[in-house]
Order: sequence, then structure tokens, then C-alpha cells
Amino acid sequence: MIPFSRLIDALVFMPSRNGKLRLLGQYFATTQDPDRGWALAALTGNLDLPTAKPAMIRELARTRVDADLLGWSYDYVGDFAETIALIWPPKPTNRAPPTLGEVVADITGAKRSETPAIVEAWLDACSADQRFALLKLITGGMRIGVSARMAKTALAEWAGKDVNEIEEVWHGLEPPYAELFEWLEGTGERPDPDHHAAFRPLMLANPLEAADIAALNAADYRAEWKWDGIRVQLVGKARELGTFERRIYSRSGDEVTRVFPEIVGLMNFDAVLDGEMLVLRDGEVMPFNELQQRLNRKIVTAKMLSQYPAFVRLYDILADNGEDLRRLSFDERRARLEAWYARMHPDRMDLSPMVPFTDWAELTAMREASRENGIEGLMLKRGDSTYVPGRPKGPWFKWKRGALTLDCVMMYAQRGHGKRSSFYSDYTFGCWRPAEQGGLELVPVGKAYSGFTDEELLRIDRWVRAHTTNRFGPVREVEQELVMELAFDSVHPSTRHKSGVAMRFPRVHRIRWDKPANEADHLETLEKLIVS
Repeated sequence: MIPFSRLIDALVFMPSRNGKLRLLGQYFATTQDPDRGWALAALTGNLDLPTAKPAMIRELARTRVDADLLGWSYDYVGDFAETIALIWPPKPTNRAPPTLGEVVADITGAKRSETPAIVEAWLDACSADQRFALLKLITGGMRIGVSARMAKTALAEWAGKDVNEIEEVWHGLEPPYAELFEWLEGTGERPDPDHHAAFRPLMLANPLEAADIAALNAADYRAEWKWDGIRVQLVGKARELGTFERRIYSRSGDEVTRVFPEIVGLMNFDAVLDGEMLVLRDGEVMPFNELQQRLNRKIVTAKMLSQYPAFVRLYDILADNGEDLRRLSFDERRARLEAWYARMHPDRMDLSPMVPFTDWAELTAMREASRENGIEGLMLKRGDSTYVPGRPKGPWFKWKRGALTLDCVMMYAQRGHGKRSSFYSDYTFGCWRPAEQGGLELVPVGKAYSGFTDEELLRIDRWVRAHTTNRFGPVREVEQELVMELAFDSVHPSTRHKSGVAMRFPRVHRIRWDKPANEADHLETLEKLIVS
């Protein structure tokens, strides 16, 4: 626990990405198995200790600390693990802090009723920094500015490998990743991803800027619509006796198979397909807001399957019957995809149509009209481009329609996470509408936590603290005075919001310190932008 706590403490206070990569690499190089493997599992979100939940930790803390004092401290600190780590009054003990291996083994082998006593003894044996790392580890709430991709990148840099090699073998591995570390250290063979329905790192597109168009030859590129869903990879792997291993991955490589059972059940093929998950009803693509009802659900009910039927629009084929097609050109892969589709006729899937065009002017006109059809914009792909993981400059571009903007009033502010845990950086905004008792009232229309600089964050944080009118735990209600111009992609009906609408990807575009709140936009303006 001591090396891991030092790593977590250093990562929390390290602002630079390269610095974080260096710290992670040093940890993996100097820490023994299985501790480094369990740390890697925690950093990548693959460590699940079901008997150690935040609610249990909260109740345990209340046995040592006054409940009101604990609540006030949490309101000030903004992070529950950090609050308990700092406020915990340890009892004298001769016990040494546990290793990561001991933490996993003891909690995994314990009954739920036994876990509080085990954790309590560990907290007594640890310093404040070690308690913080321990609580982050066992509750799964790392939030220290390290993504799963960053952890894998650190592994790659330490071992002199390509991070995409690690991505390709990742989903066939289990914590604490002894097989992975043996390969990275040169003492073992590369894990074989072909034995599993493994994820292939996705090829991503760069935003197309106006300056780029003049340098591009229109004849070199192929165009498709950019559909407003989530990027997915469908992986089917043939097994014995005509059975198939089937998995669905998100763009980041997270497995989302259980979320779309109606698609998984149809994946009787040996292929790797790249596409967009959508909700399709009566042949029409529904707004993203409807697909969102299916995401992040532990249980997918029959009602959800009926109301929000999933559908995959296919873009690309990366493998077919064990043959890797990524070295072929886009035009060749498209021909293979069309041939595969004609051969398989898969239900709940179709091909994303190509958009023919002769020059940039024609394509520009189609892009400008895409909003009326509920489409995000266009994708441009060089016909000769191979499928390269990551975001290479030049082969693929995304040409999205321009963002919508609206002036809204801040209503609530909440502390952020990680390095922002001491600042009010997450904001709820509202627009005006007629109130039942007369006059106008603000109703929430969206939340935003990006689009401003660190300097602007400091100023907003000071404003929130000085203009607080009420508190709800970590959330502050503020005076209805500060106007911010929000940028967003689209607006959808929503029964979950009091306003009846929800913004898609809202972010702060500009802070209007000079604008009176009564000049902010009205809900009626937002309703006119709803995508039906």
C-alpha cells in the first residue's frame, strides 16, 4: 500500500500528462507482482470488490466521527475518500499497512458482514495518504486524472511497445495481468488475442478546418454522413460446433455487450465490424437522447428493448473469417464490407450509405442542410487510407455542422473531481419561462463543466462562494445573476428535466460578466431548436 499511496499522491498533484506517464512507468518498473497488476486493474476500472461499497465506508466513518462534523468536512473537501482519510481518528495498532495483494485477497474472501472490521483495521494501520489510496482502491472511485488509455500508454512507454499492441491483447487478460507483465518485460510470449473476440483499436478522425479544405483534393476522399449515435465495434469469433463468441465494444474499448442483447443475439459471424449504434424506429434514426436511455444501465428491461430498439449502421470491416483487413485501402475494405453484408444479410444492421459529390462546394451545401435531417455532419475518408489505430492527420476528417449557442443563467454549482475537487467547476444552467404566479422563473436546461480556462475557473469559483444562497451537500444554489453563453450540438425533448428539454454536449462558450441575467434567453427559444 505504501508504494501505491505514494503513486496516487504524486498523480493527484502532477498537472502534466507527461509527468503522470513518467510516474506510472516508474511504478510499474519498480513494483512487484501482483501489486502492480492490481494497481493497473484499479486505474483501468477493472477491479471490483463487491463487499466494499461507499455506503459501507460512510457508515464505518460514522462510528468514529460525529455525523454533522463528517458532513461539514465533506462539504468543504468535496471528495469523500479524502475527507475520511483526513478526519479518521486511528486507534493504536502494531499492524503494518496492507499490500495491494492482501487488500484484494482479504476483501474477495470475506463475507459482506466481515468487510467493515477488515477495512477498519486497515484504516487504523495507515497514514492519511495511505488511507486515501486504500479508499480509492476498494471503492473504485479513482478519479485522479488518469484514464485507462493513459495507464496503457505508460505501460507501452515503459516497455518500449506500441500502445495499440497492448490494446489488442487487453481484453483477453484478467487481473493481476501476470501474463501481460511477463510479455512486457521480455520473459514471456505475447498474449494471443486471436483466441478471444478481442477489441481492435479504432481509427479516429480529425476535425476539418476551413484552412484544410483548400489543401485537399476532393477526388481523393469518400464522404459518409456522421450519424448521431455511439461508435461501436462488433466482434464475432467462431468457436467449436458452430458457436460464436460475441462482444460489443465502445470506441474506448470498454465492453458494452450486455447493454445491447438484441444485437448480440444476431452476431453469428466471424468478423470485426466498425459502426454506429443508433435507435431506429419505423426506418427513421431517432435523436441521440433516445439512445441515451439505453446507456449506462445495469439492467436492460423488455420495455427498454421495445421503446428504444437498437440498430447498427456499419462503416467498415476490419477482419473477415480470421483475415486481418486493416492493411487494405478504404475502397478495398468498403468493397469487402458490401460483399460481407450481401452474403450475411444481418438483421438490425445496414450499411452507412456513401454520399456522392463532385467538389467541395457541393459537399458544403449538403453539410449545411444536415441539421434539418438530424445528422451531425459528414465524415471524409481518403479512398487509399489503411486502417491505422489512433488519430493520424490527413486520412480521415469529421466535418460537423456548426454548434448552436444560447445565453443561460447559472443556477447551481458543484465541486469537480480530481484536481478540481476544491473548486466549483460543474454548473447547472437555466433559461427563463413564464411562472404560474406571474413573472418569469428559471428552469434547468443543461449542465456544463468545460470550455473555460484555469484562470476563468478561479474567478467563477470565487463568484460562486460569494453569491451562494443555499447549500445541498456539495451543491450550492447561487444568485441568479451570472450569464454564460453555452455551445451545444442539438436539443431534444426530455421527460427527466423540469424544462422538458435536454441539450446535447453543452459546454461553456463564453462568460458574459457584462450581461444582465434578465437578458438571457427564454425556454421558448430553445424549444424551437428541438430535434423531432
